[in-house]
Amino acid sequence: MTTPPIKSASSRHSKLDLSSLLAHRDNGGLSVVAGSSEVEWLDLAVDPGESDPGTGLLVLTTPFPSTPWQQDALVRRVHDRGFSALAATAATTAEPGTRKLVDRLGIVLLDVARPVDLARAGWQLQAARDALTIDYVRKVAQAFEYPAADLSDLLRHLSAAVGHGIALFDKRAPVLQVGGAMSAELRAALDFSPWVSTARVGTEAAASVRVDSSTRSGLRLAVFGTGIGDTQLRVFSTVAEIMMPALAARILIDELTDLNDASASADLLRDFLELRGTRDPEILRRMTERGWRTSGYHLGFQVTPRSRVEPIQLLRAVWHELSSISIEAHATLAGQSVLGWMSFFEPPSSKHTEEIAATLHALHQRLRDSRDVALGIGSLQSGESGLSRTLGEASDAAKVATSRSSSGFFVSVDSLGLEQLLLAWTGNDTFLPAANSLLAPLLTHAPELLETLAAYLDHESSTQATAEALGLHRNTVSLRVQRAQDLVGVDLTRPDARLALHLACRAVLTPDTAARGPGNDSLM
Repeated sequence: MTTPPIKSASSRHSKLDLSSLLAHRDNGGLSVVAGSSEVEWLDLAVDPGESDPGTGLLVLTTPFPSTPWQQDALVRRVHDRGFSALAATAATTAEPGTRKLVDRLGIVLLDVARPVDLARAGWQLQAARDALTIDYVRKVAQAFEYPAADLSDLLRHLSAAVGHGIALFDKRAPVLQVGGAMSAELRAALDFSPWVSTARVGTEAAASVRVDSSTRSGLRLAVFGTGIGDTQLRVFSTVAEIMMPALAARILIDELTDLNDASASADLLRDFLELRGTRDPEILRRMTERGWRTSGYHLGFQVTPRSRVEPIQLLRAVWHELSSISIEAHATLAGQSVLGWMSFFEPPSSKHTEEIAATLHALHQRLRDSRDVALGIGSLQSGESGLSRTLGEASDAAKVATSRSSSGFFVSVDSLGLEQLLLAWTGNDTFLPAANSLLAPLLTHAPELLETLAAYLDHESSTQATAEALGLHRNTVSLRVQRAQDLVGVDLTRPDARLALHLACRAVLTPDTAARGPGNDSLM
């Protein structure tokens, strides 16, 4: 029995293009077998009678013939009746000769798994925009019923429901996108001023709506993809508006969750650092529960804002960057900065350490694309005390980096040099070990040179004043200062090196000044 024909009248309905059908969420599994994919029709007919002419797409509910001569005969008959396209199940079995015939006749051969779904999709696109909208809204509502773990998980389910990509973005860059990647050109073409904005760039199209969020301003939500027709674009504008309130609520929920987690982790890290190398089983247990390993080897880093940056947003950006690195890494807030570290079971080779530093440098560059931040990296350390030490070094290096435009506001302790690290001293526990390390050759082998060097710096690098203060000959002072300079490996003609050495001498010879900090005792 023949199915009654379903036909669209050209005088009443808009054109139907193949690209829109291919982009439809429920097109019956449509695919192109032969012919051009850049075509459009005024009519869509399902199993019409032999006497009914046509000018558009013919959809058969019977399978495509299996023998070559029957395939050729069907293609010729469809063309002779005026149709410009044929869709049937098993059309992928068309022989090469049949496909060449399709191309020669200038028609399109399509394969479809579910012909009735294809007919419904064509009807929605041509004549029933409201029905199409309701269909998508129903799918979106079903996606909302899923207990999503977070915003990203929710977007994945919404993308699957509409069959296209979904993106959250601002004027600078995508914040989160699933189901594909929206091009920068398409993103730039969307207008941020109106409530709803649509755009086309080449084969891409997007419908976007402003996100009304109390915590994240300047965001837009977009449904995007290729081959989207005008009807679908209008429908997706409505669908995006329906999605937006739920997404705004999810953003707020995730913001609060992240804030609470960041606050708890920041408190835990602060408690650990305040131990100053002593063991506290309770704190170590809490760190283990959080997945923070204190054994092994660690490399600390700190991202510090140079201008106003929302801390939780900076932390989330660092988390995102770290997720793409195949190294165990953790990060949390430390005031306005983000303090983090990488952990290793075995000590990485010097080459691997350099590669890790390069990876962090690249991470810093990506962050700087949208934020004014500096990055400091500590040295490789081992064990619990080593973790505390490298984090302290990273914090000090970040302080130096904030004013180092020549290095791109990036400083690594290993390449910085201890004398520069001392310039960032503010009375923390990394200063005195650094000072001892810098002056170790003098402390161990030539304490008299350390005394002479300290006096020399106290007297503003005056050889005569130093000689008088110590009761030595000027030549003796000169020789000792030169010898001390050679042992330490510091160029005293550099003002910053002299200041660093001066701070180090003060800390080593009078440790109580380390607790006061350089700002409380004039050095000049």
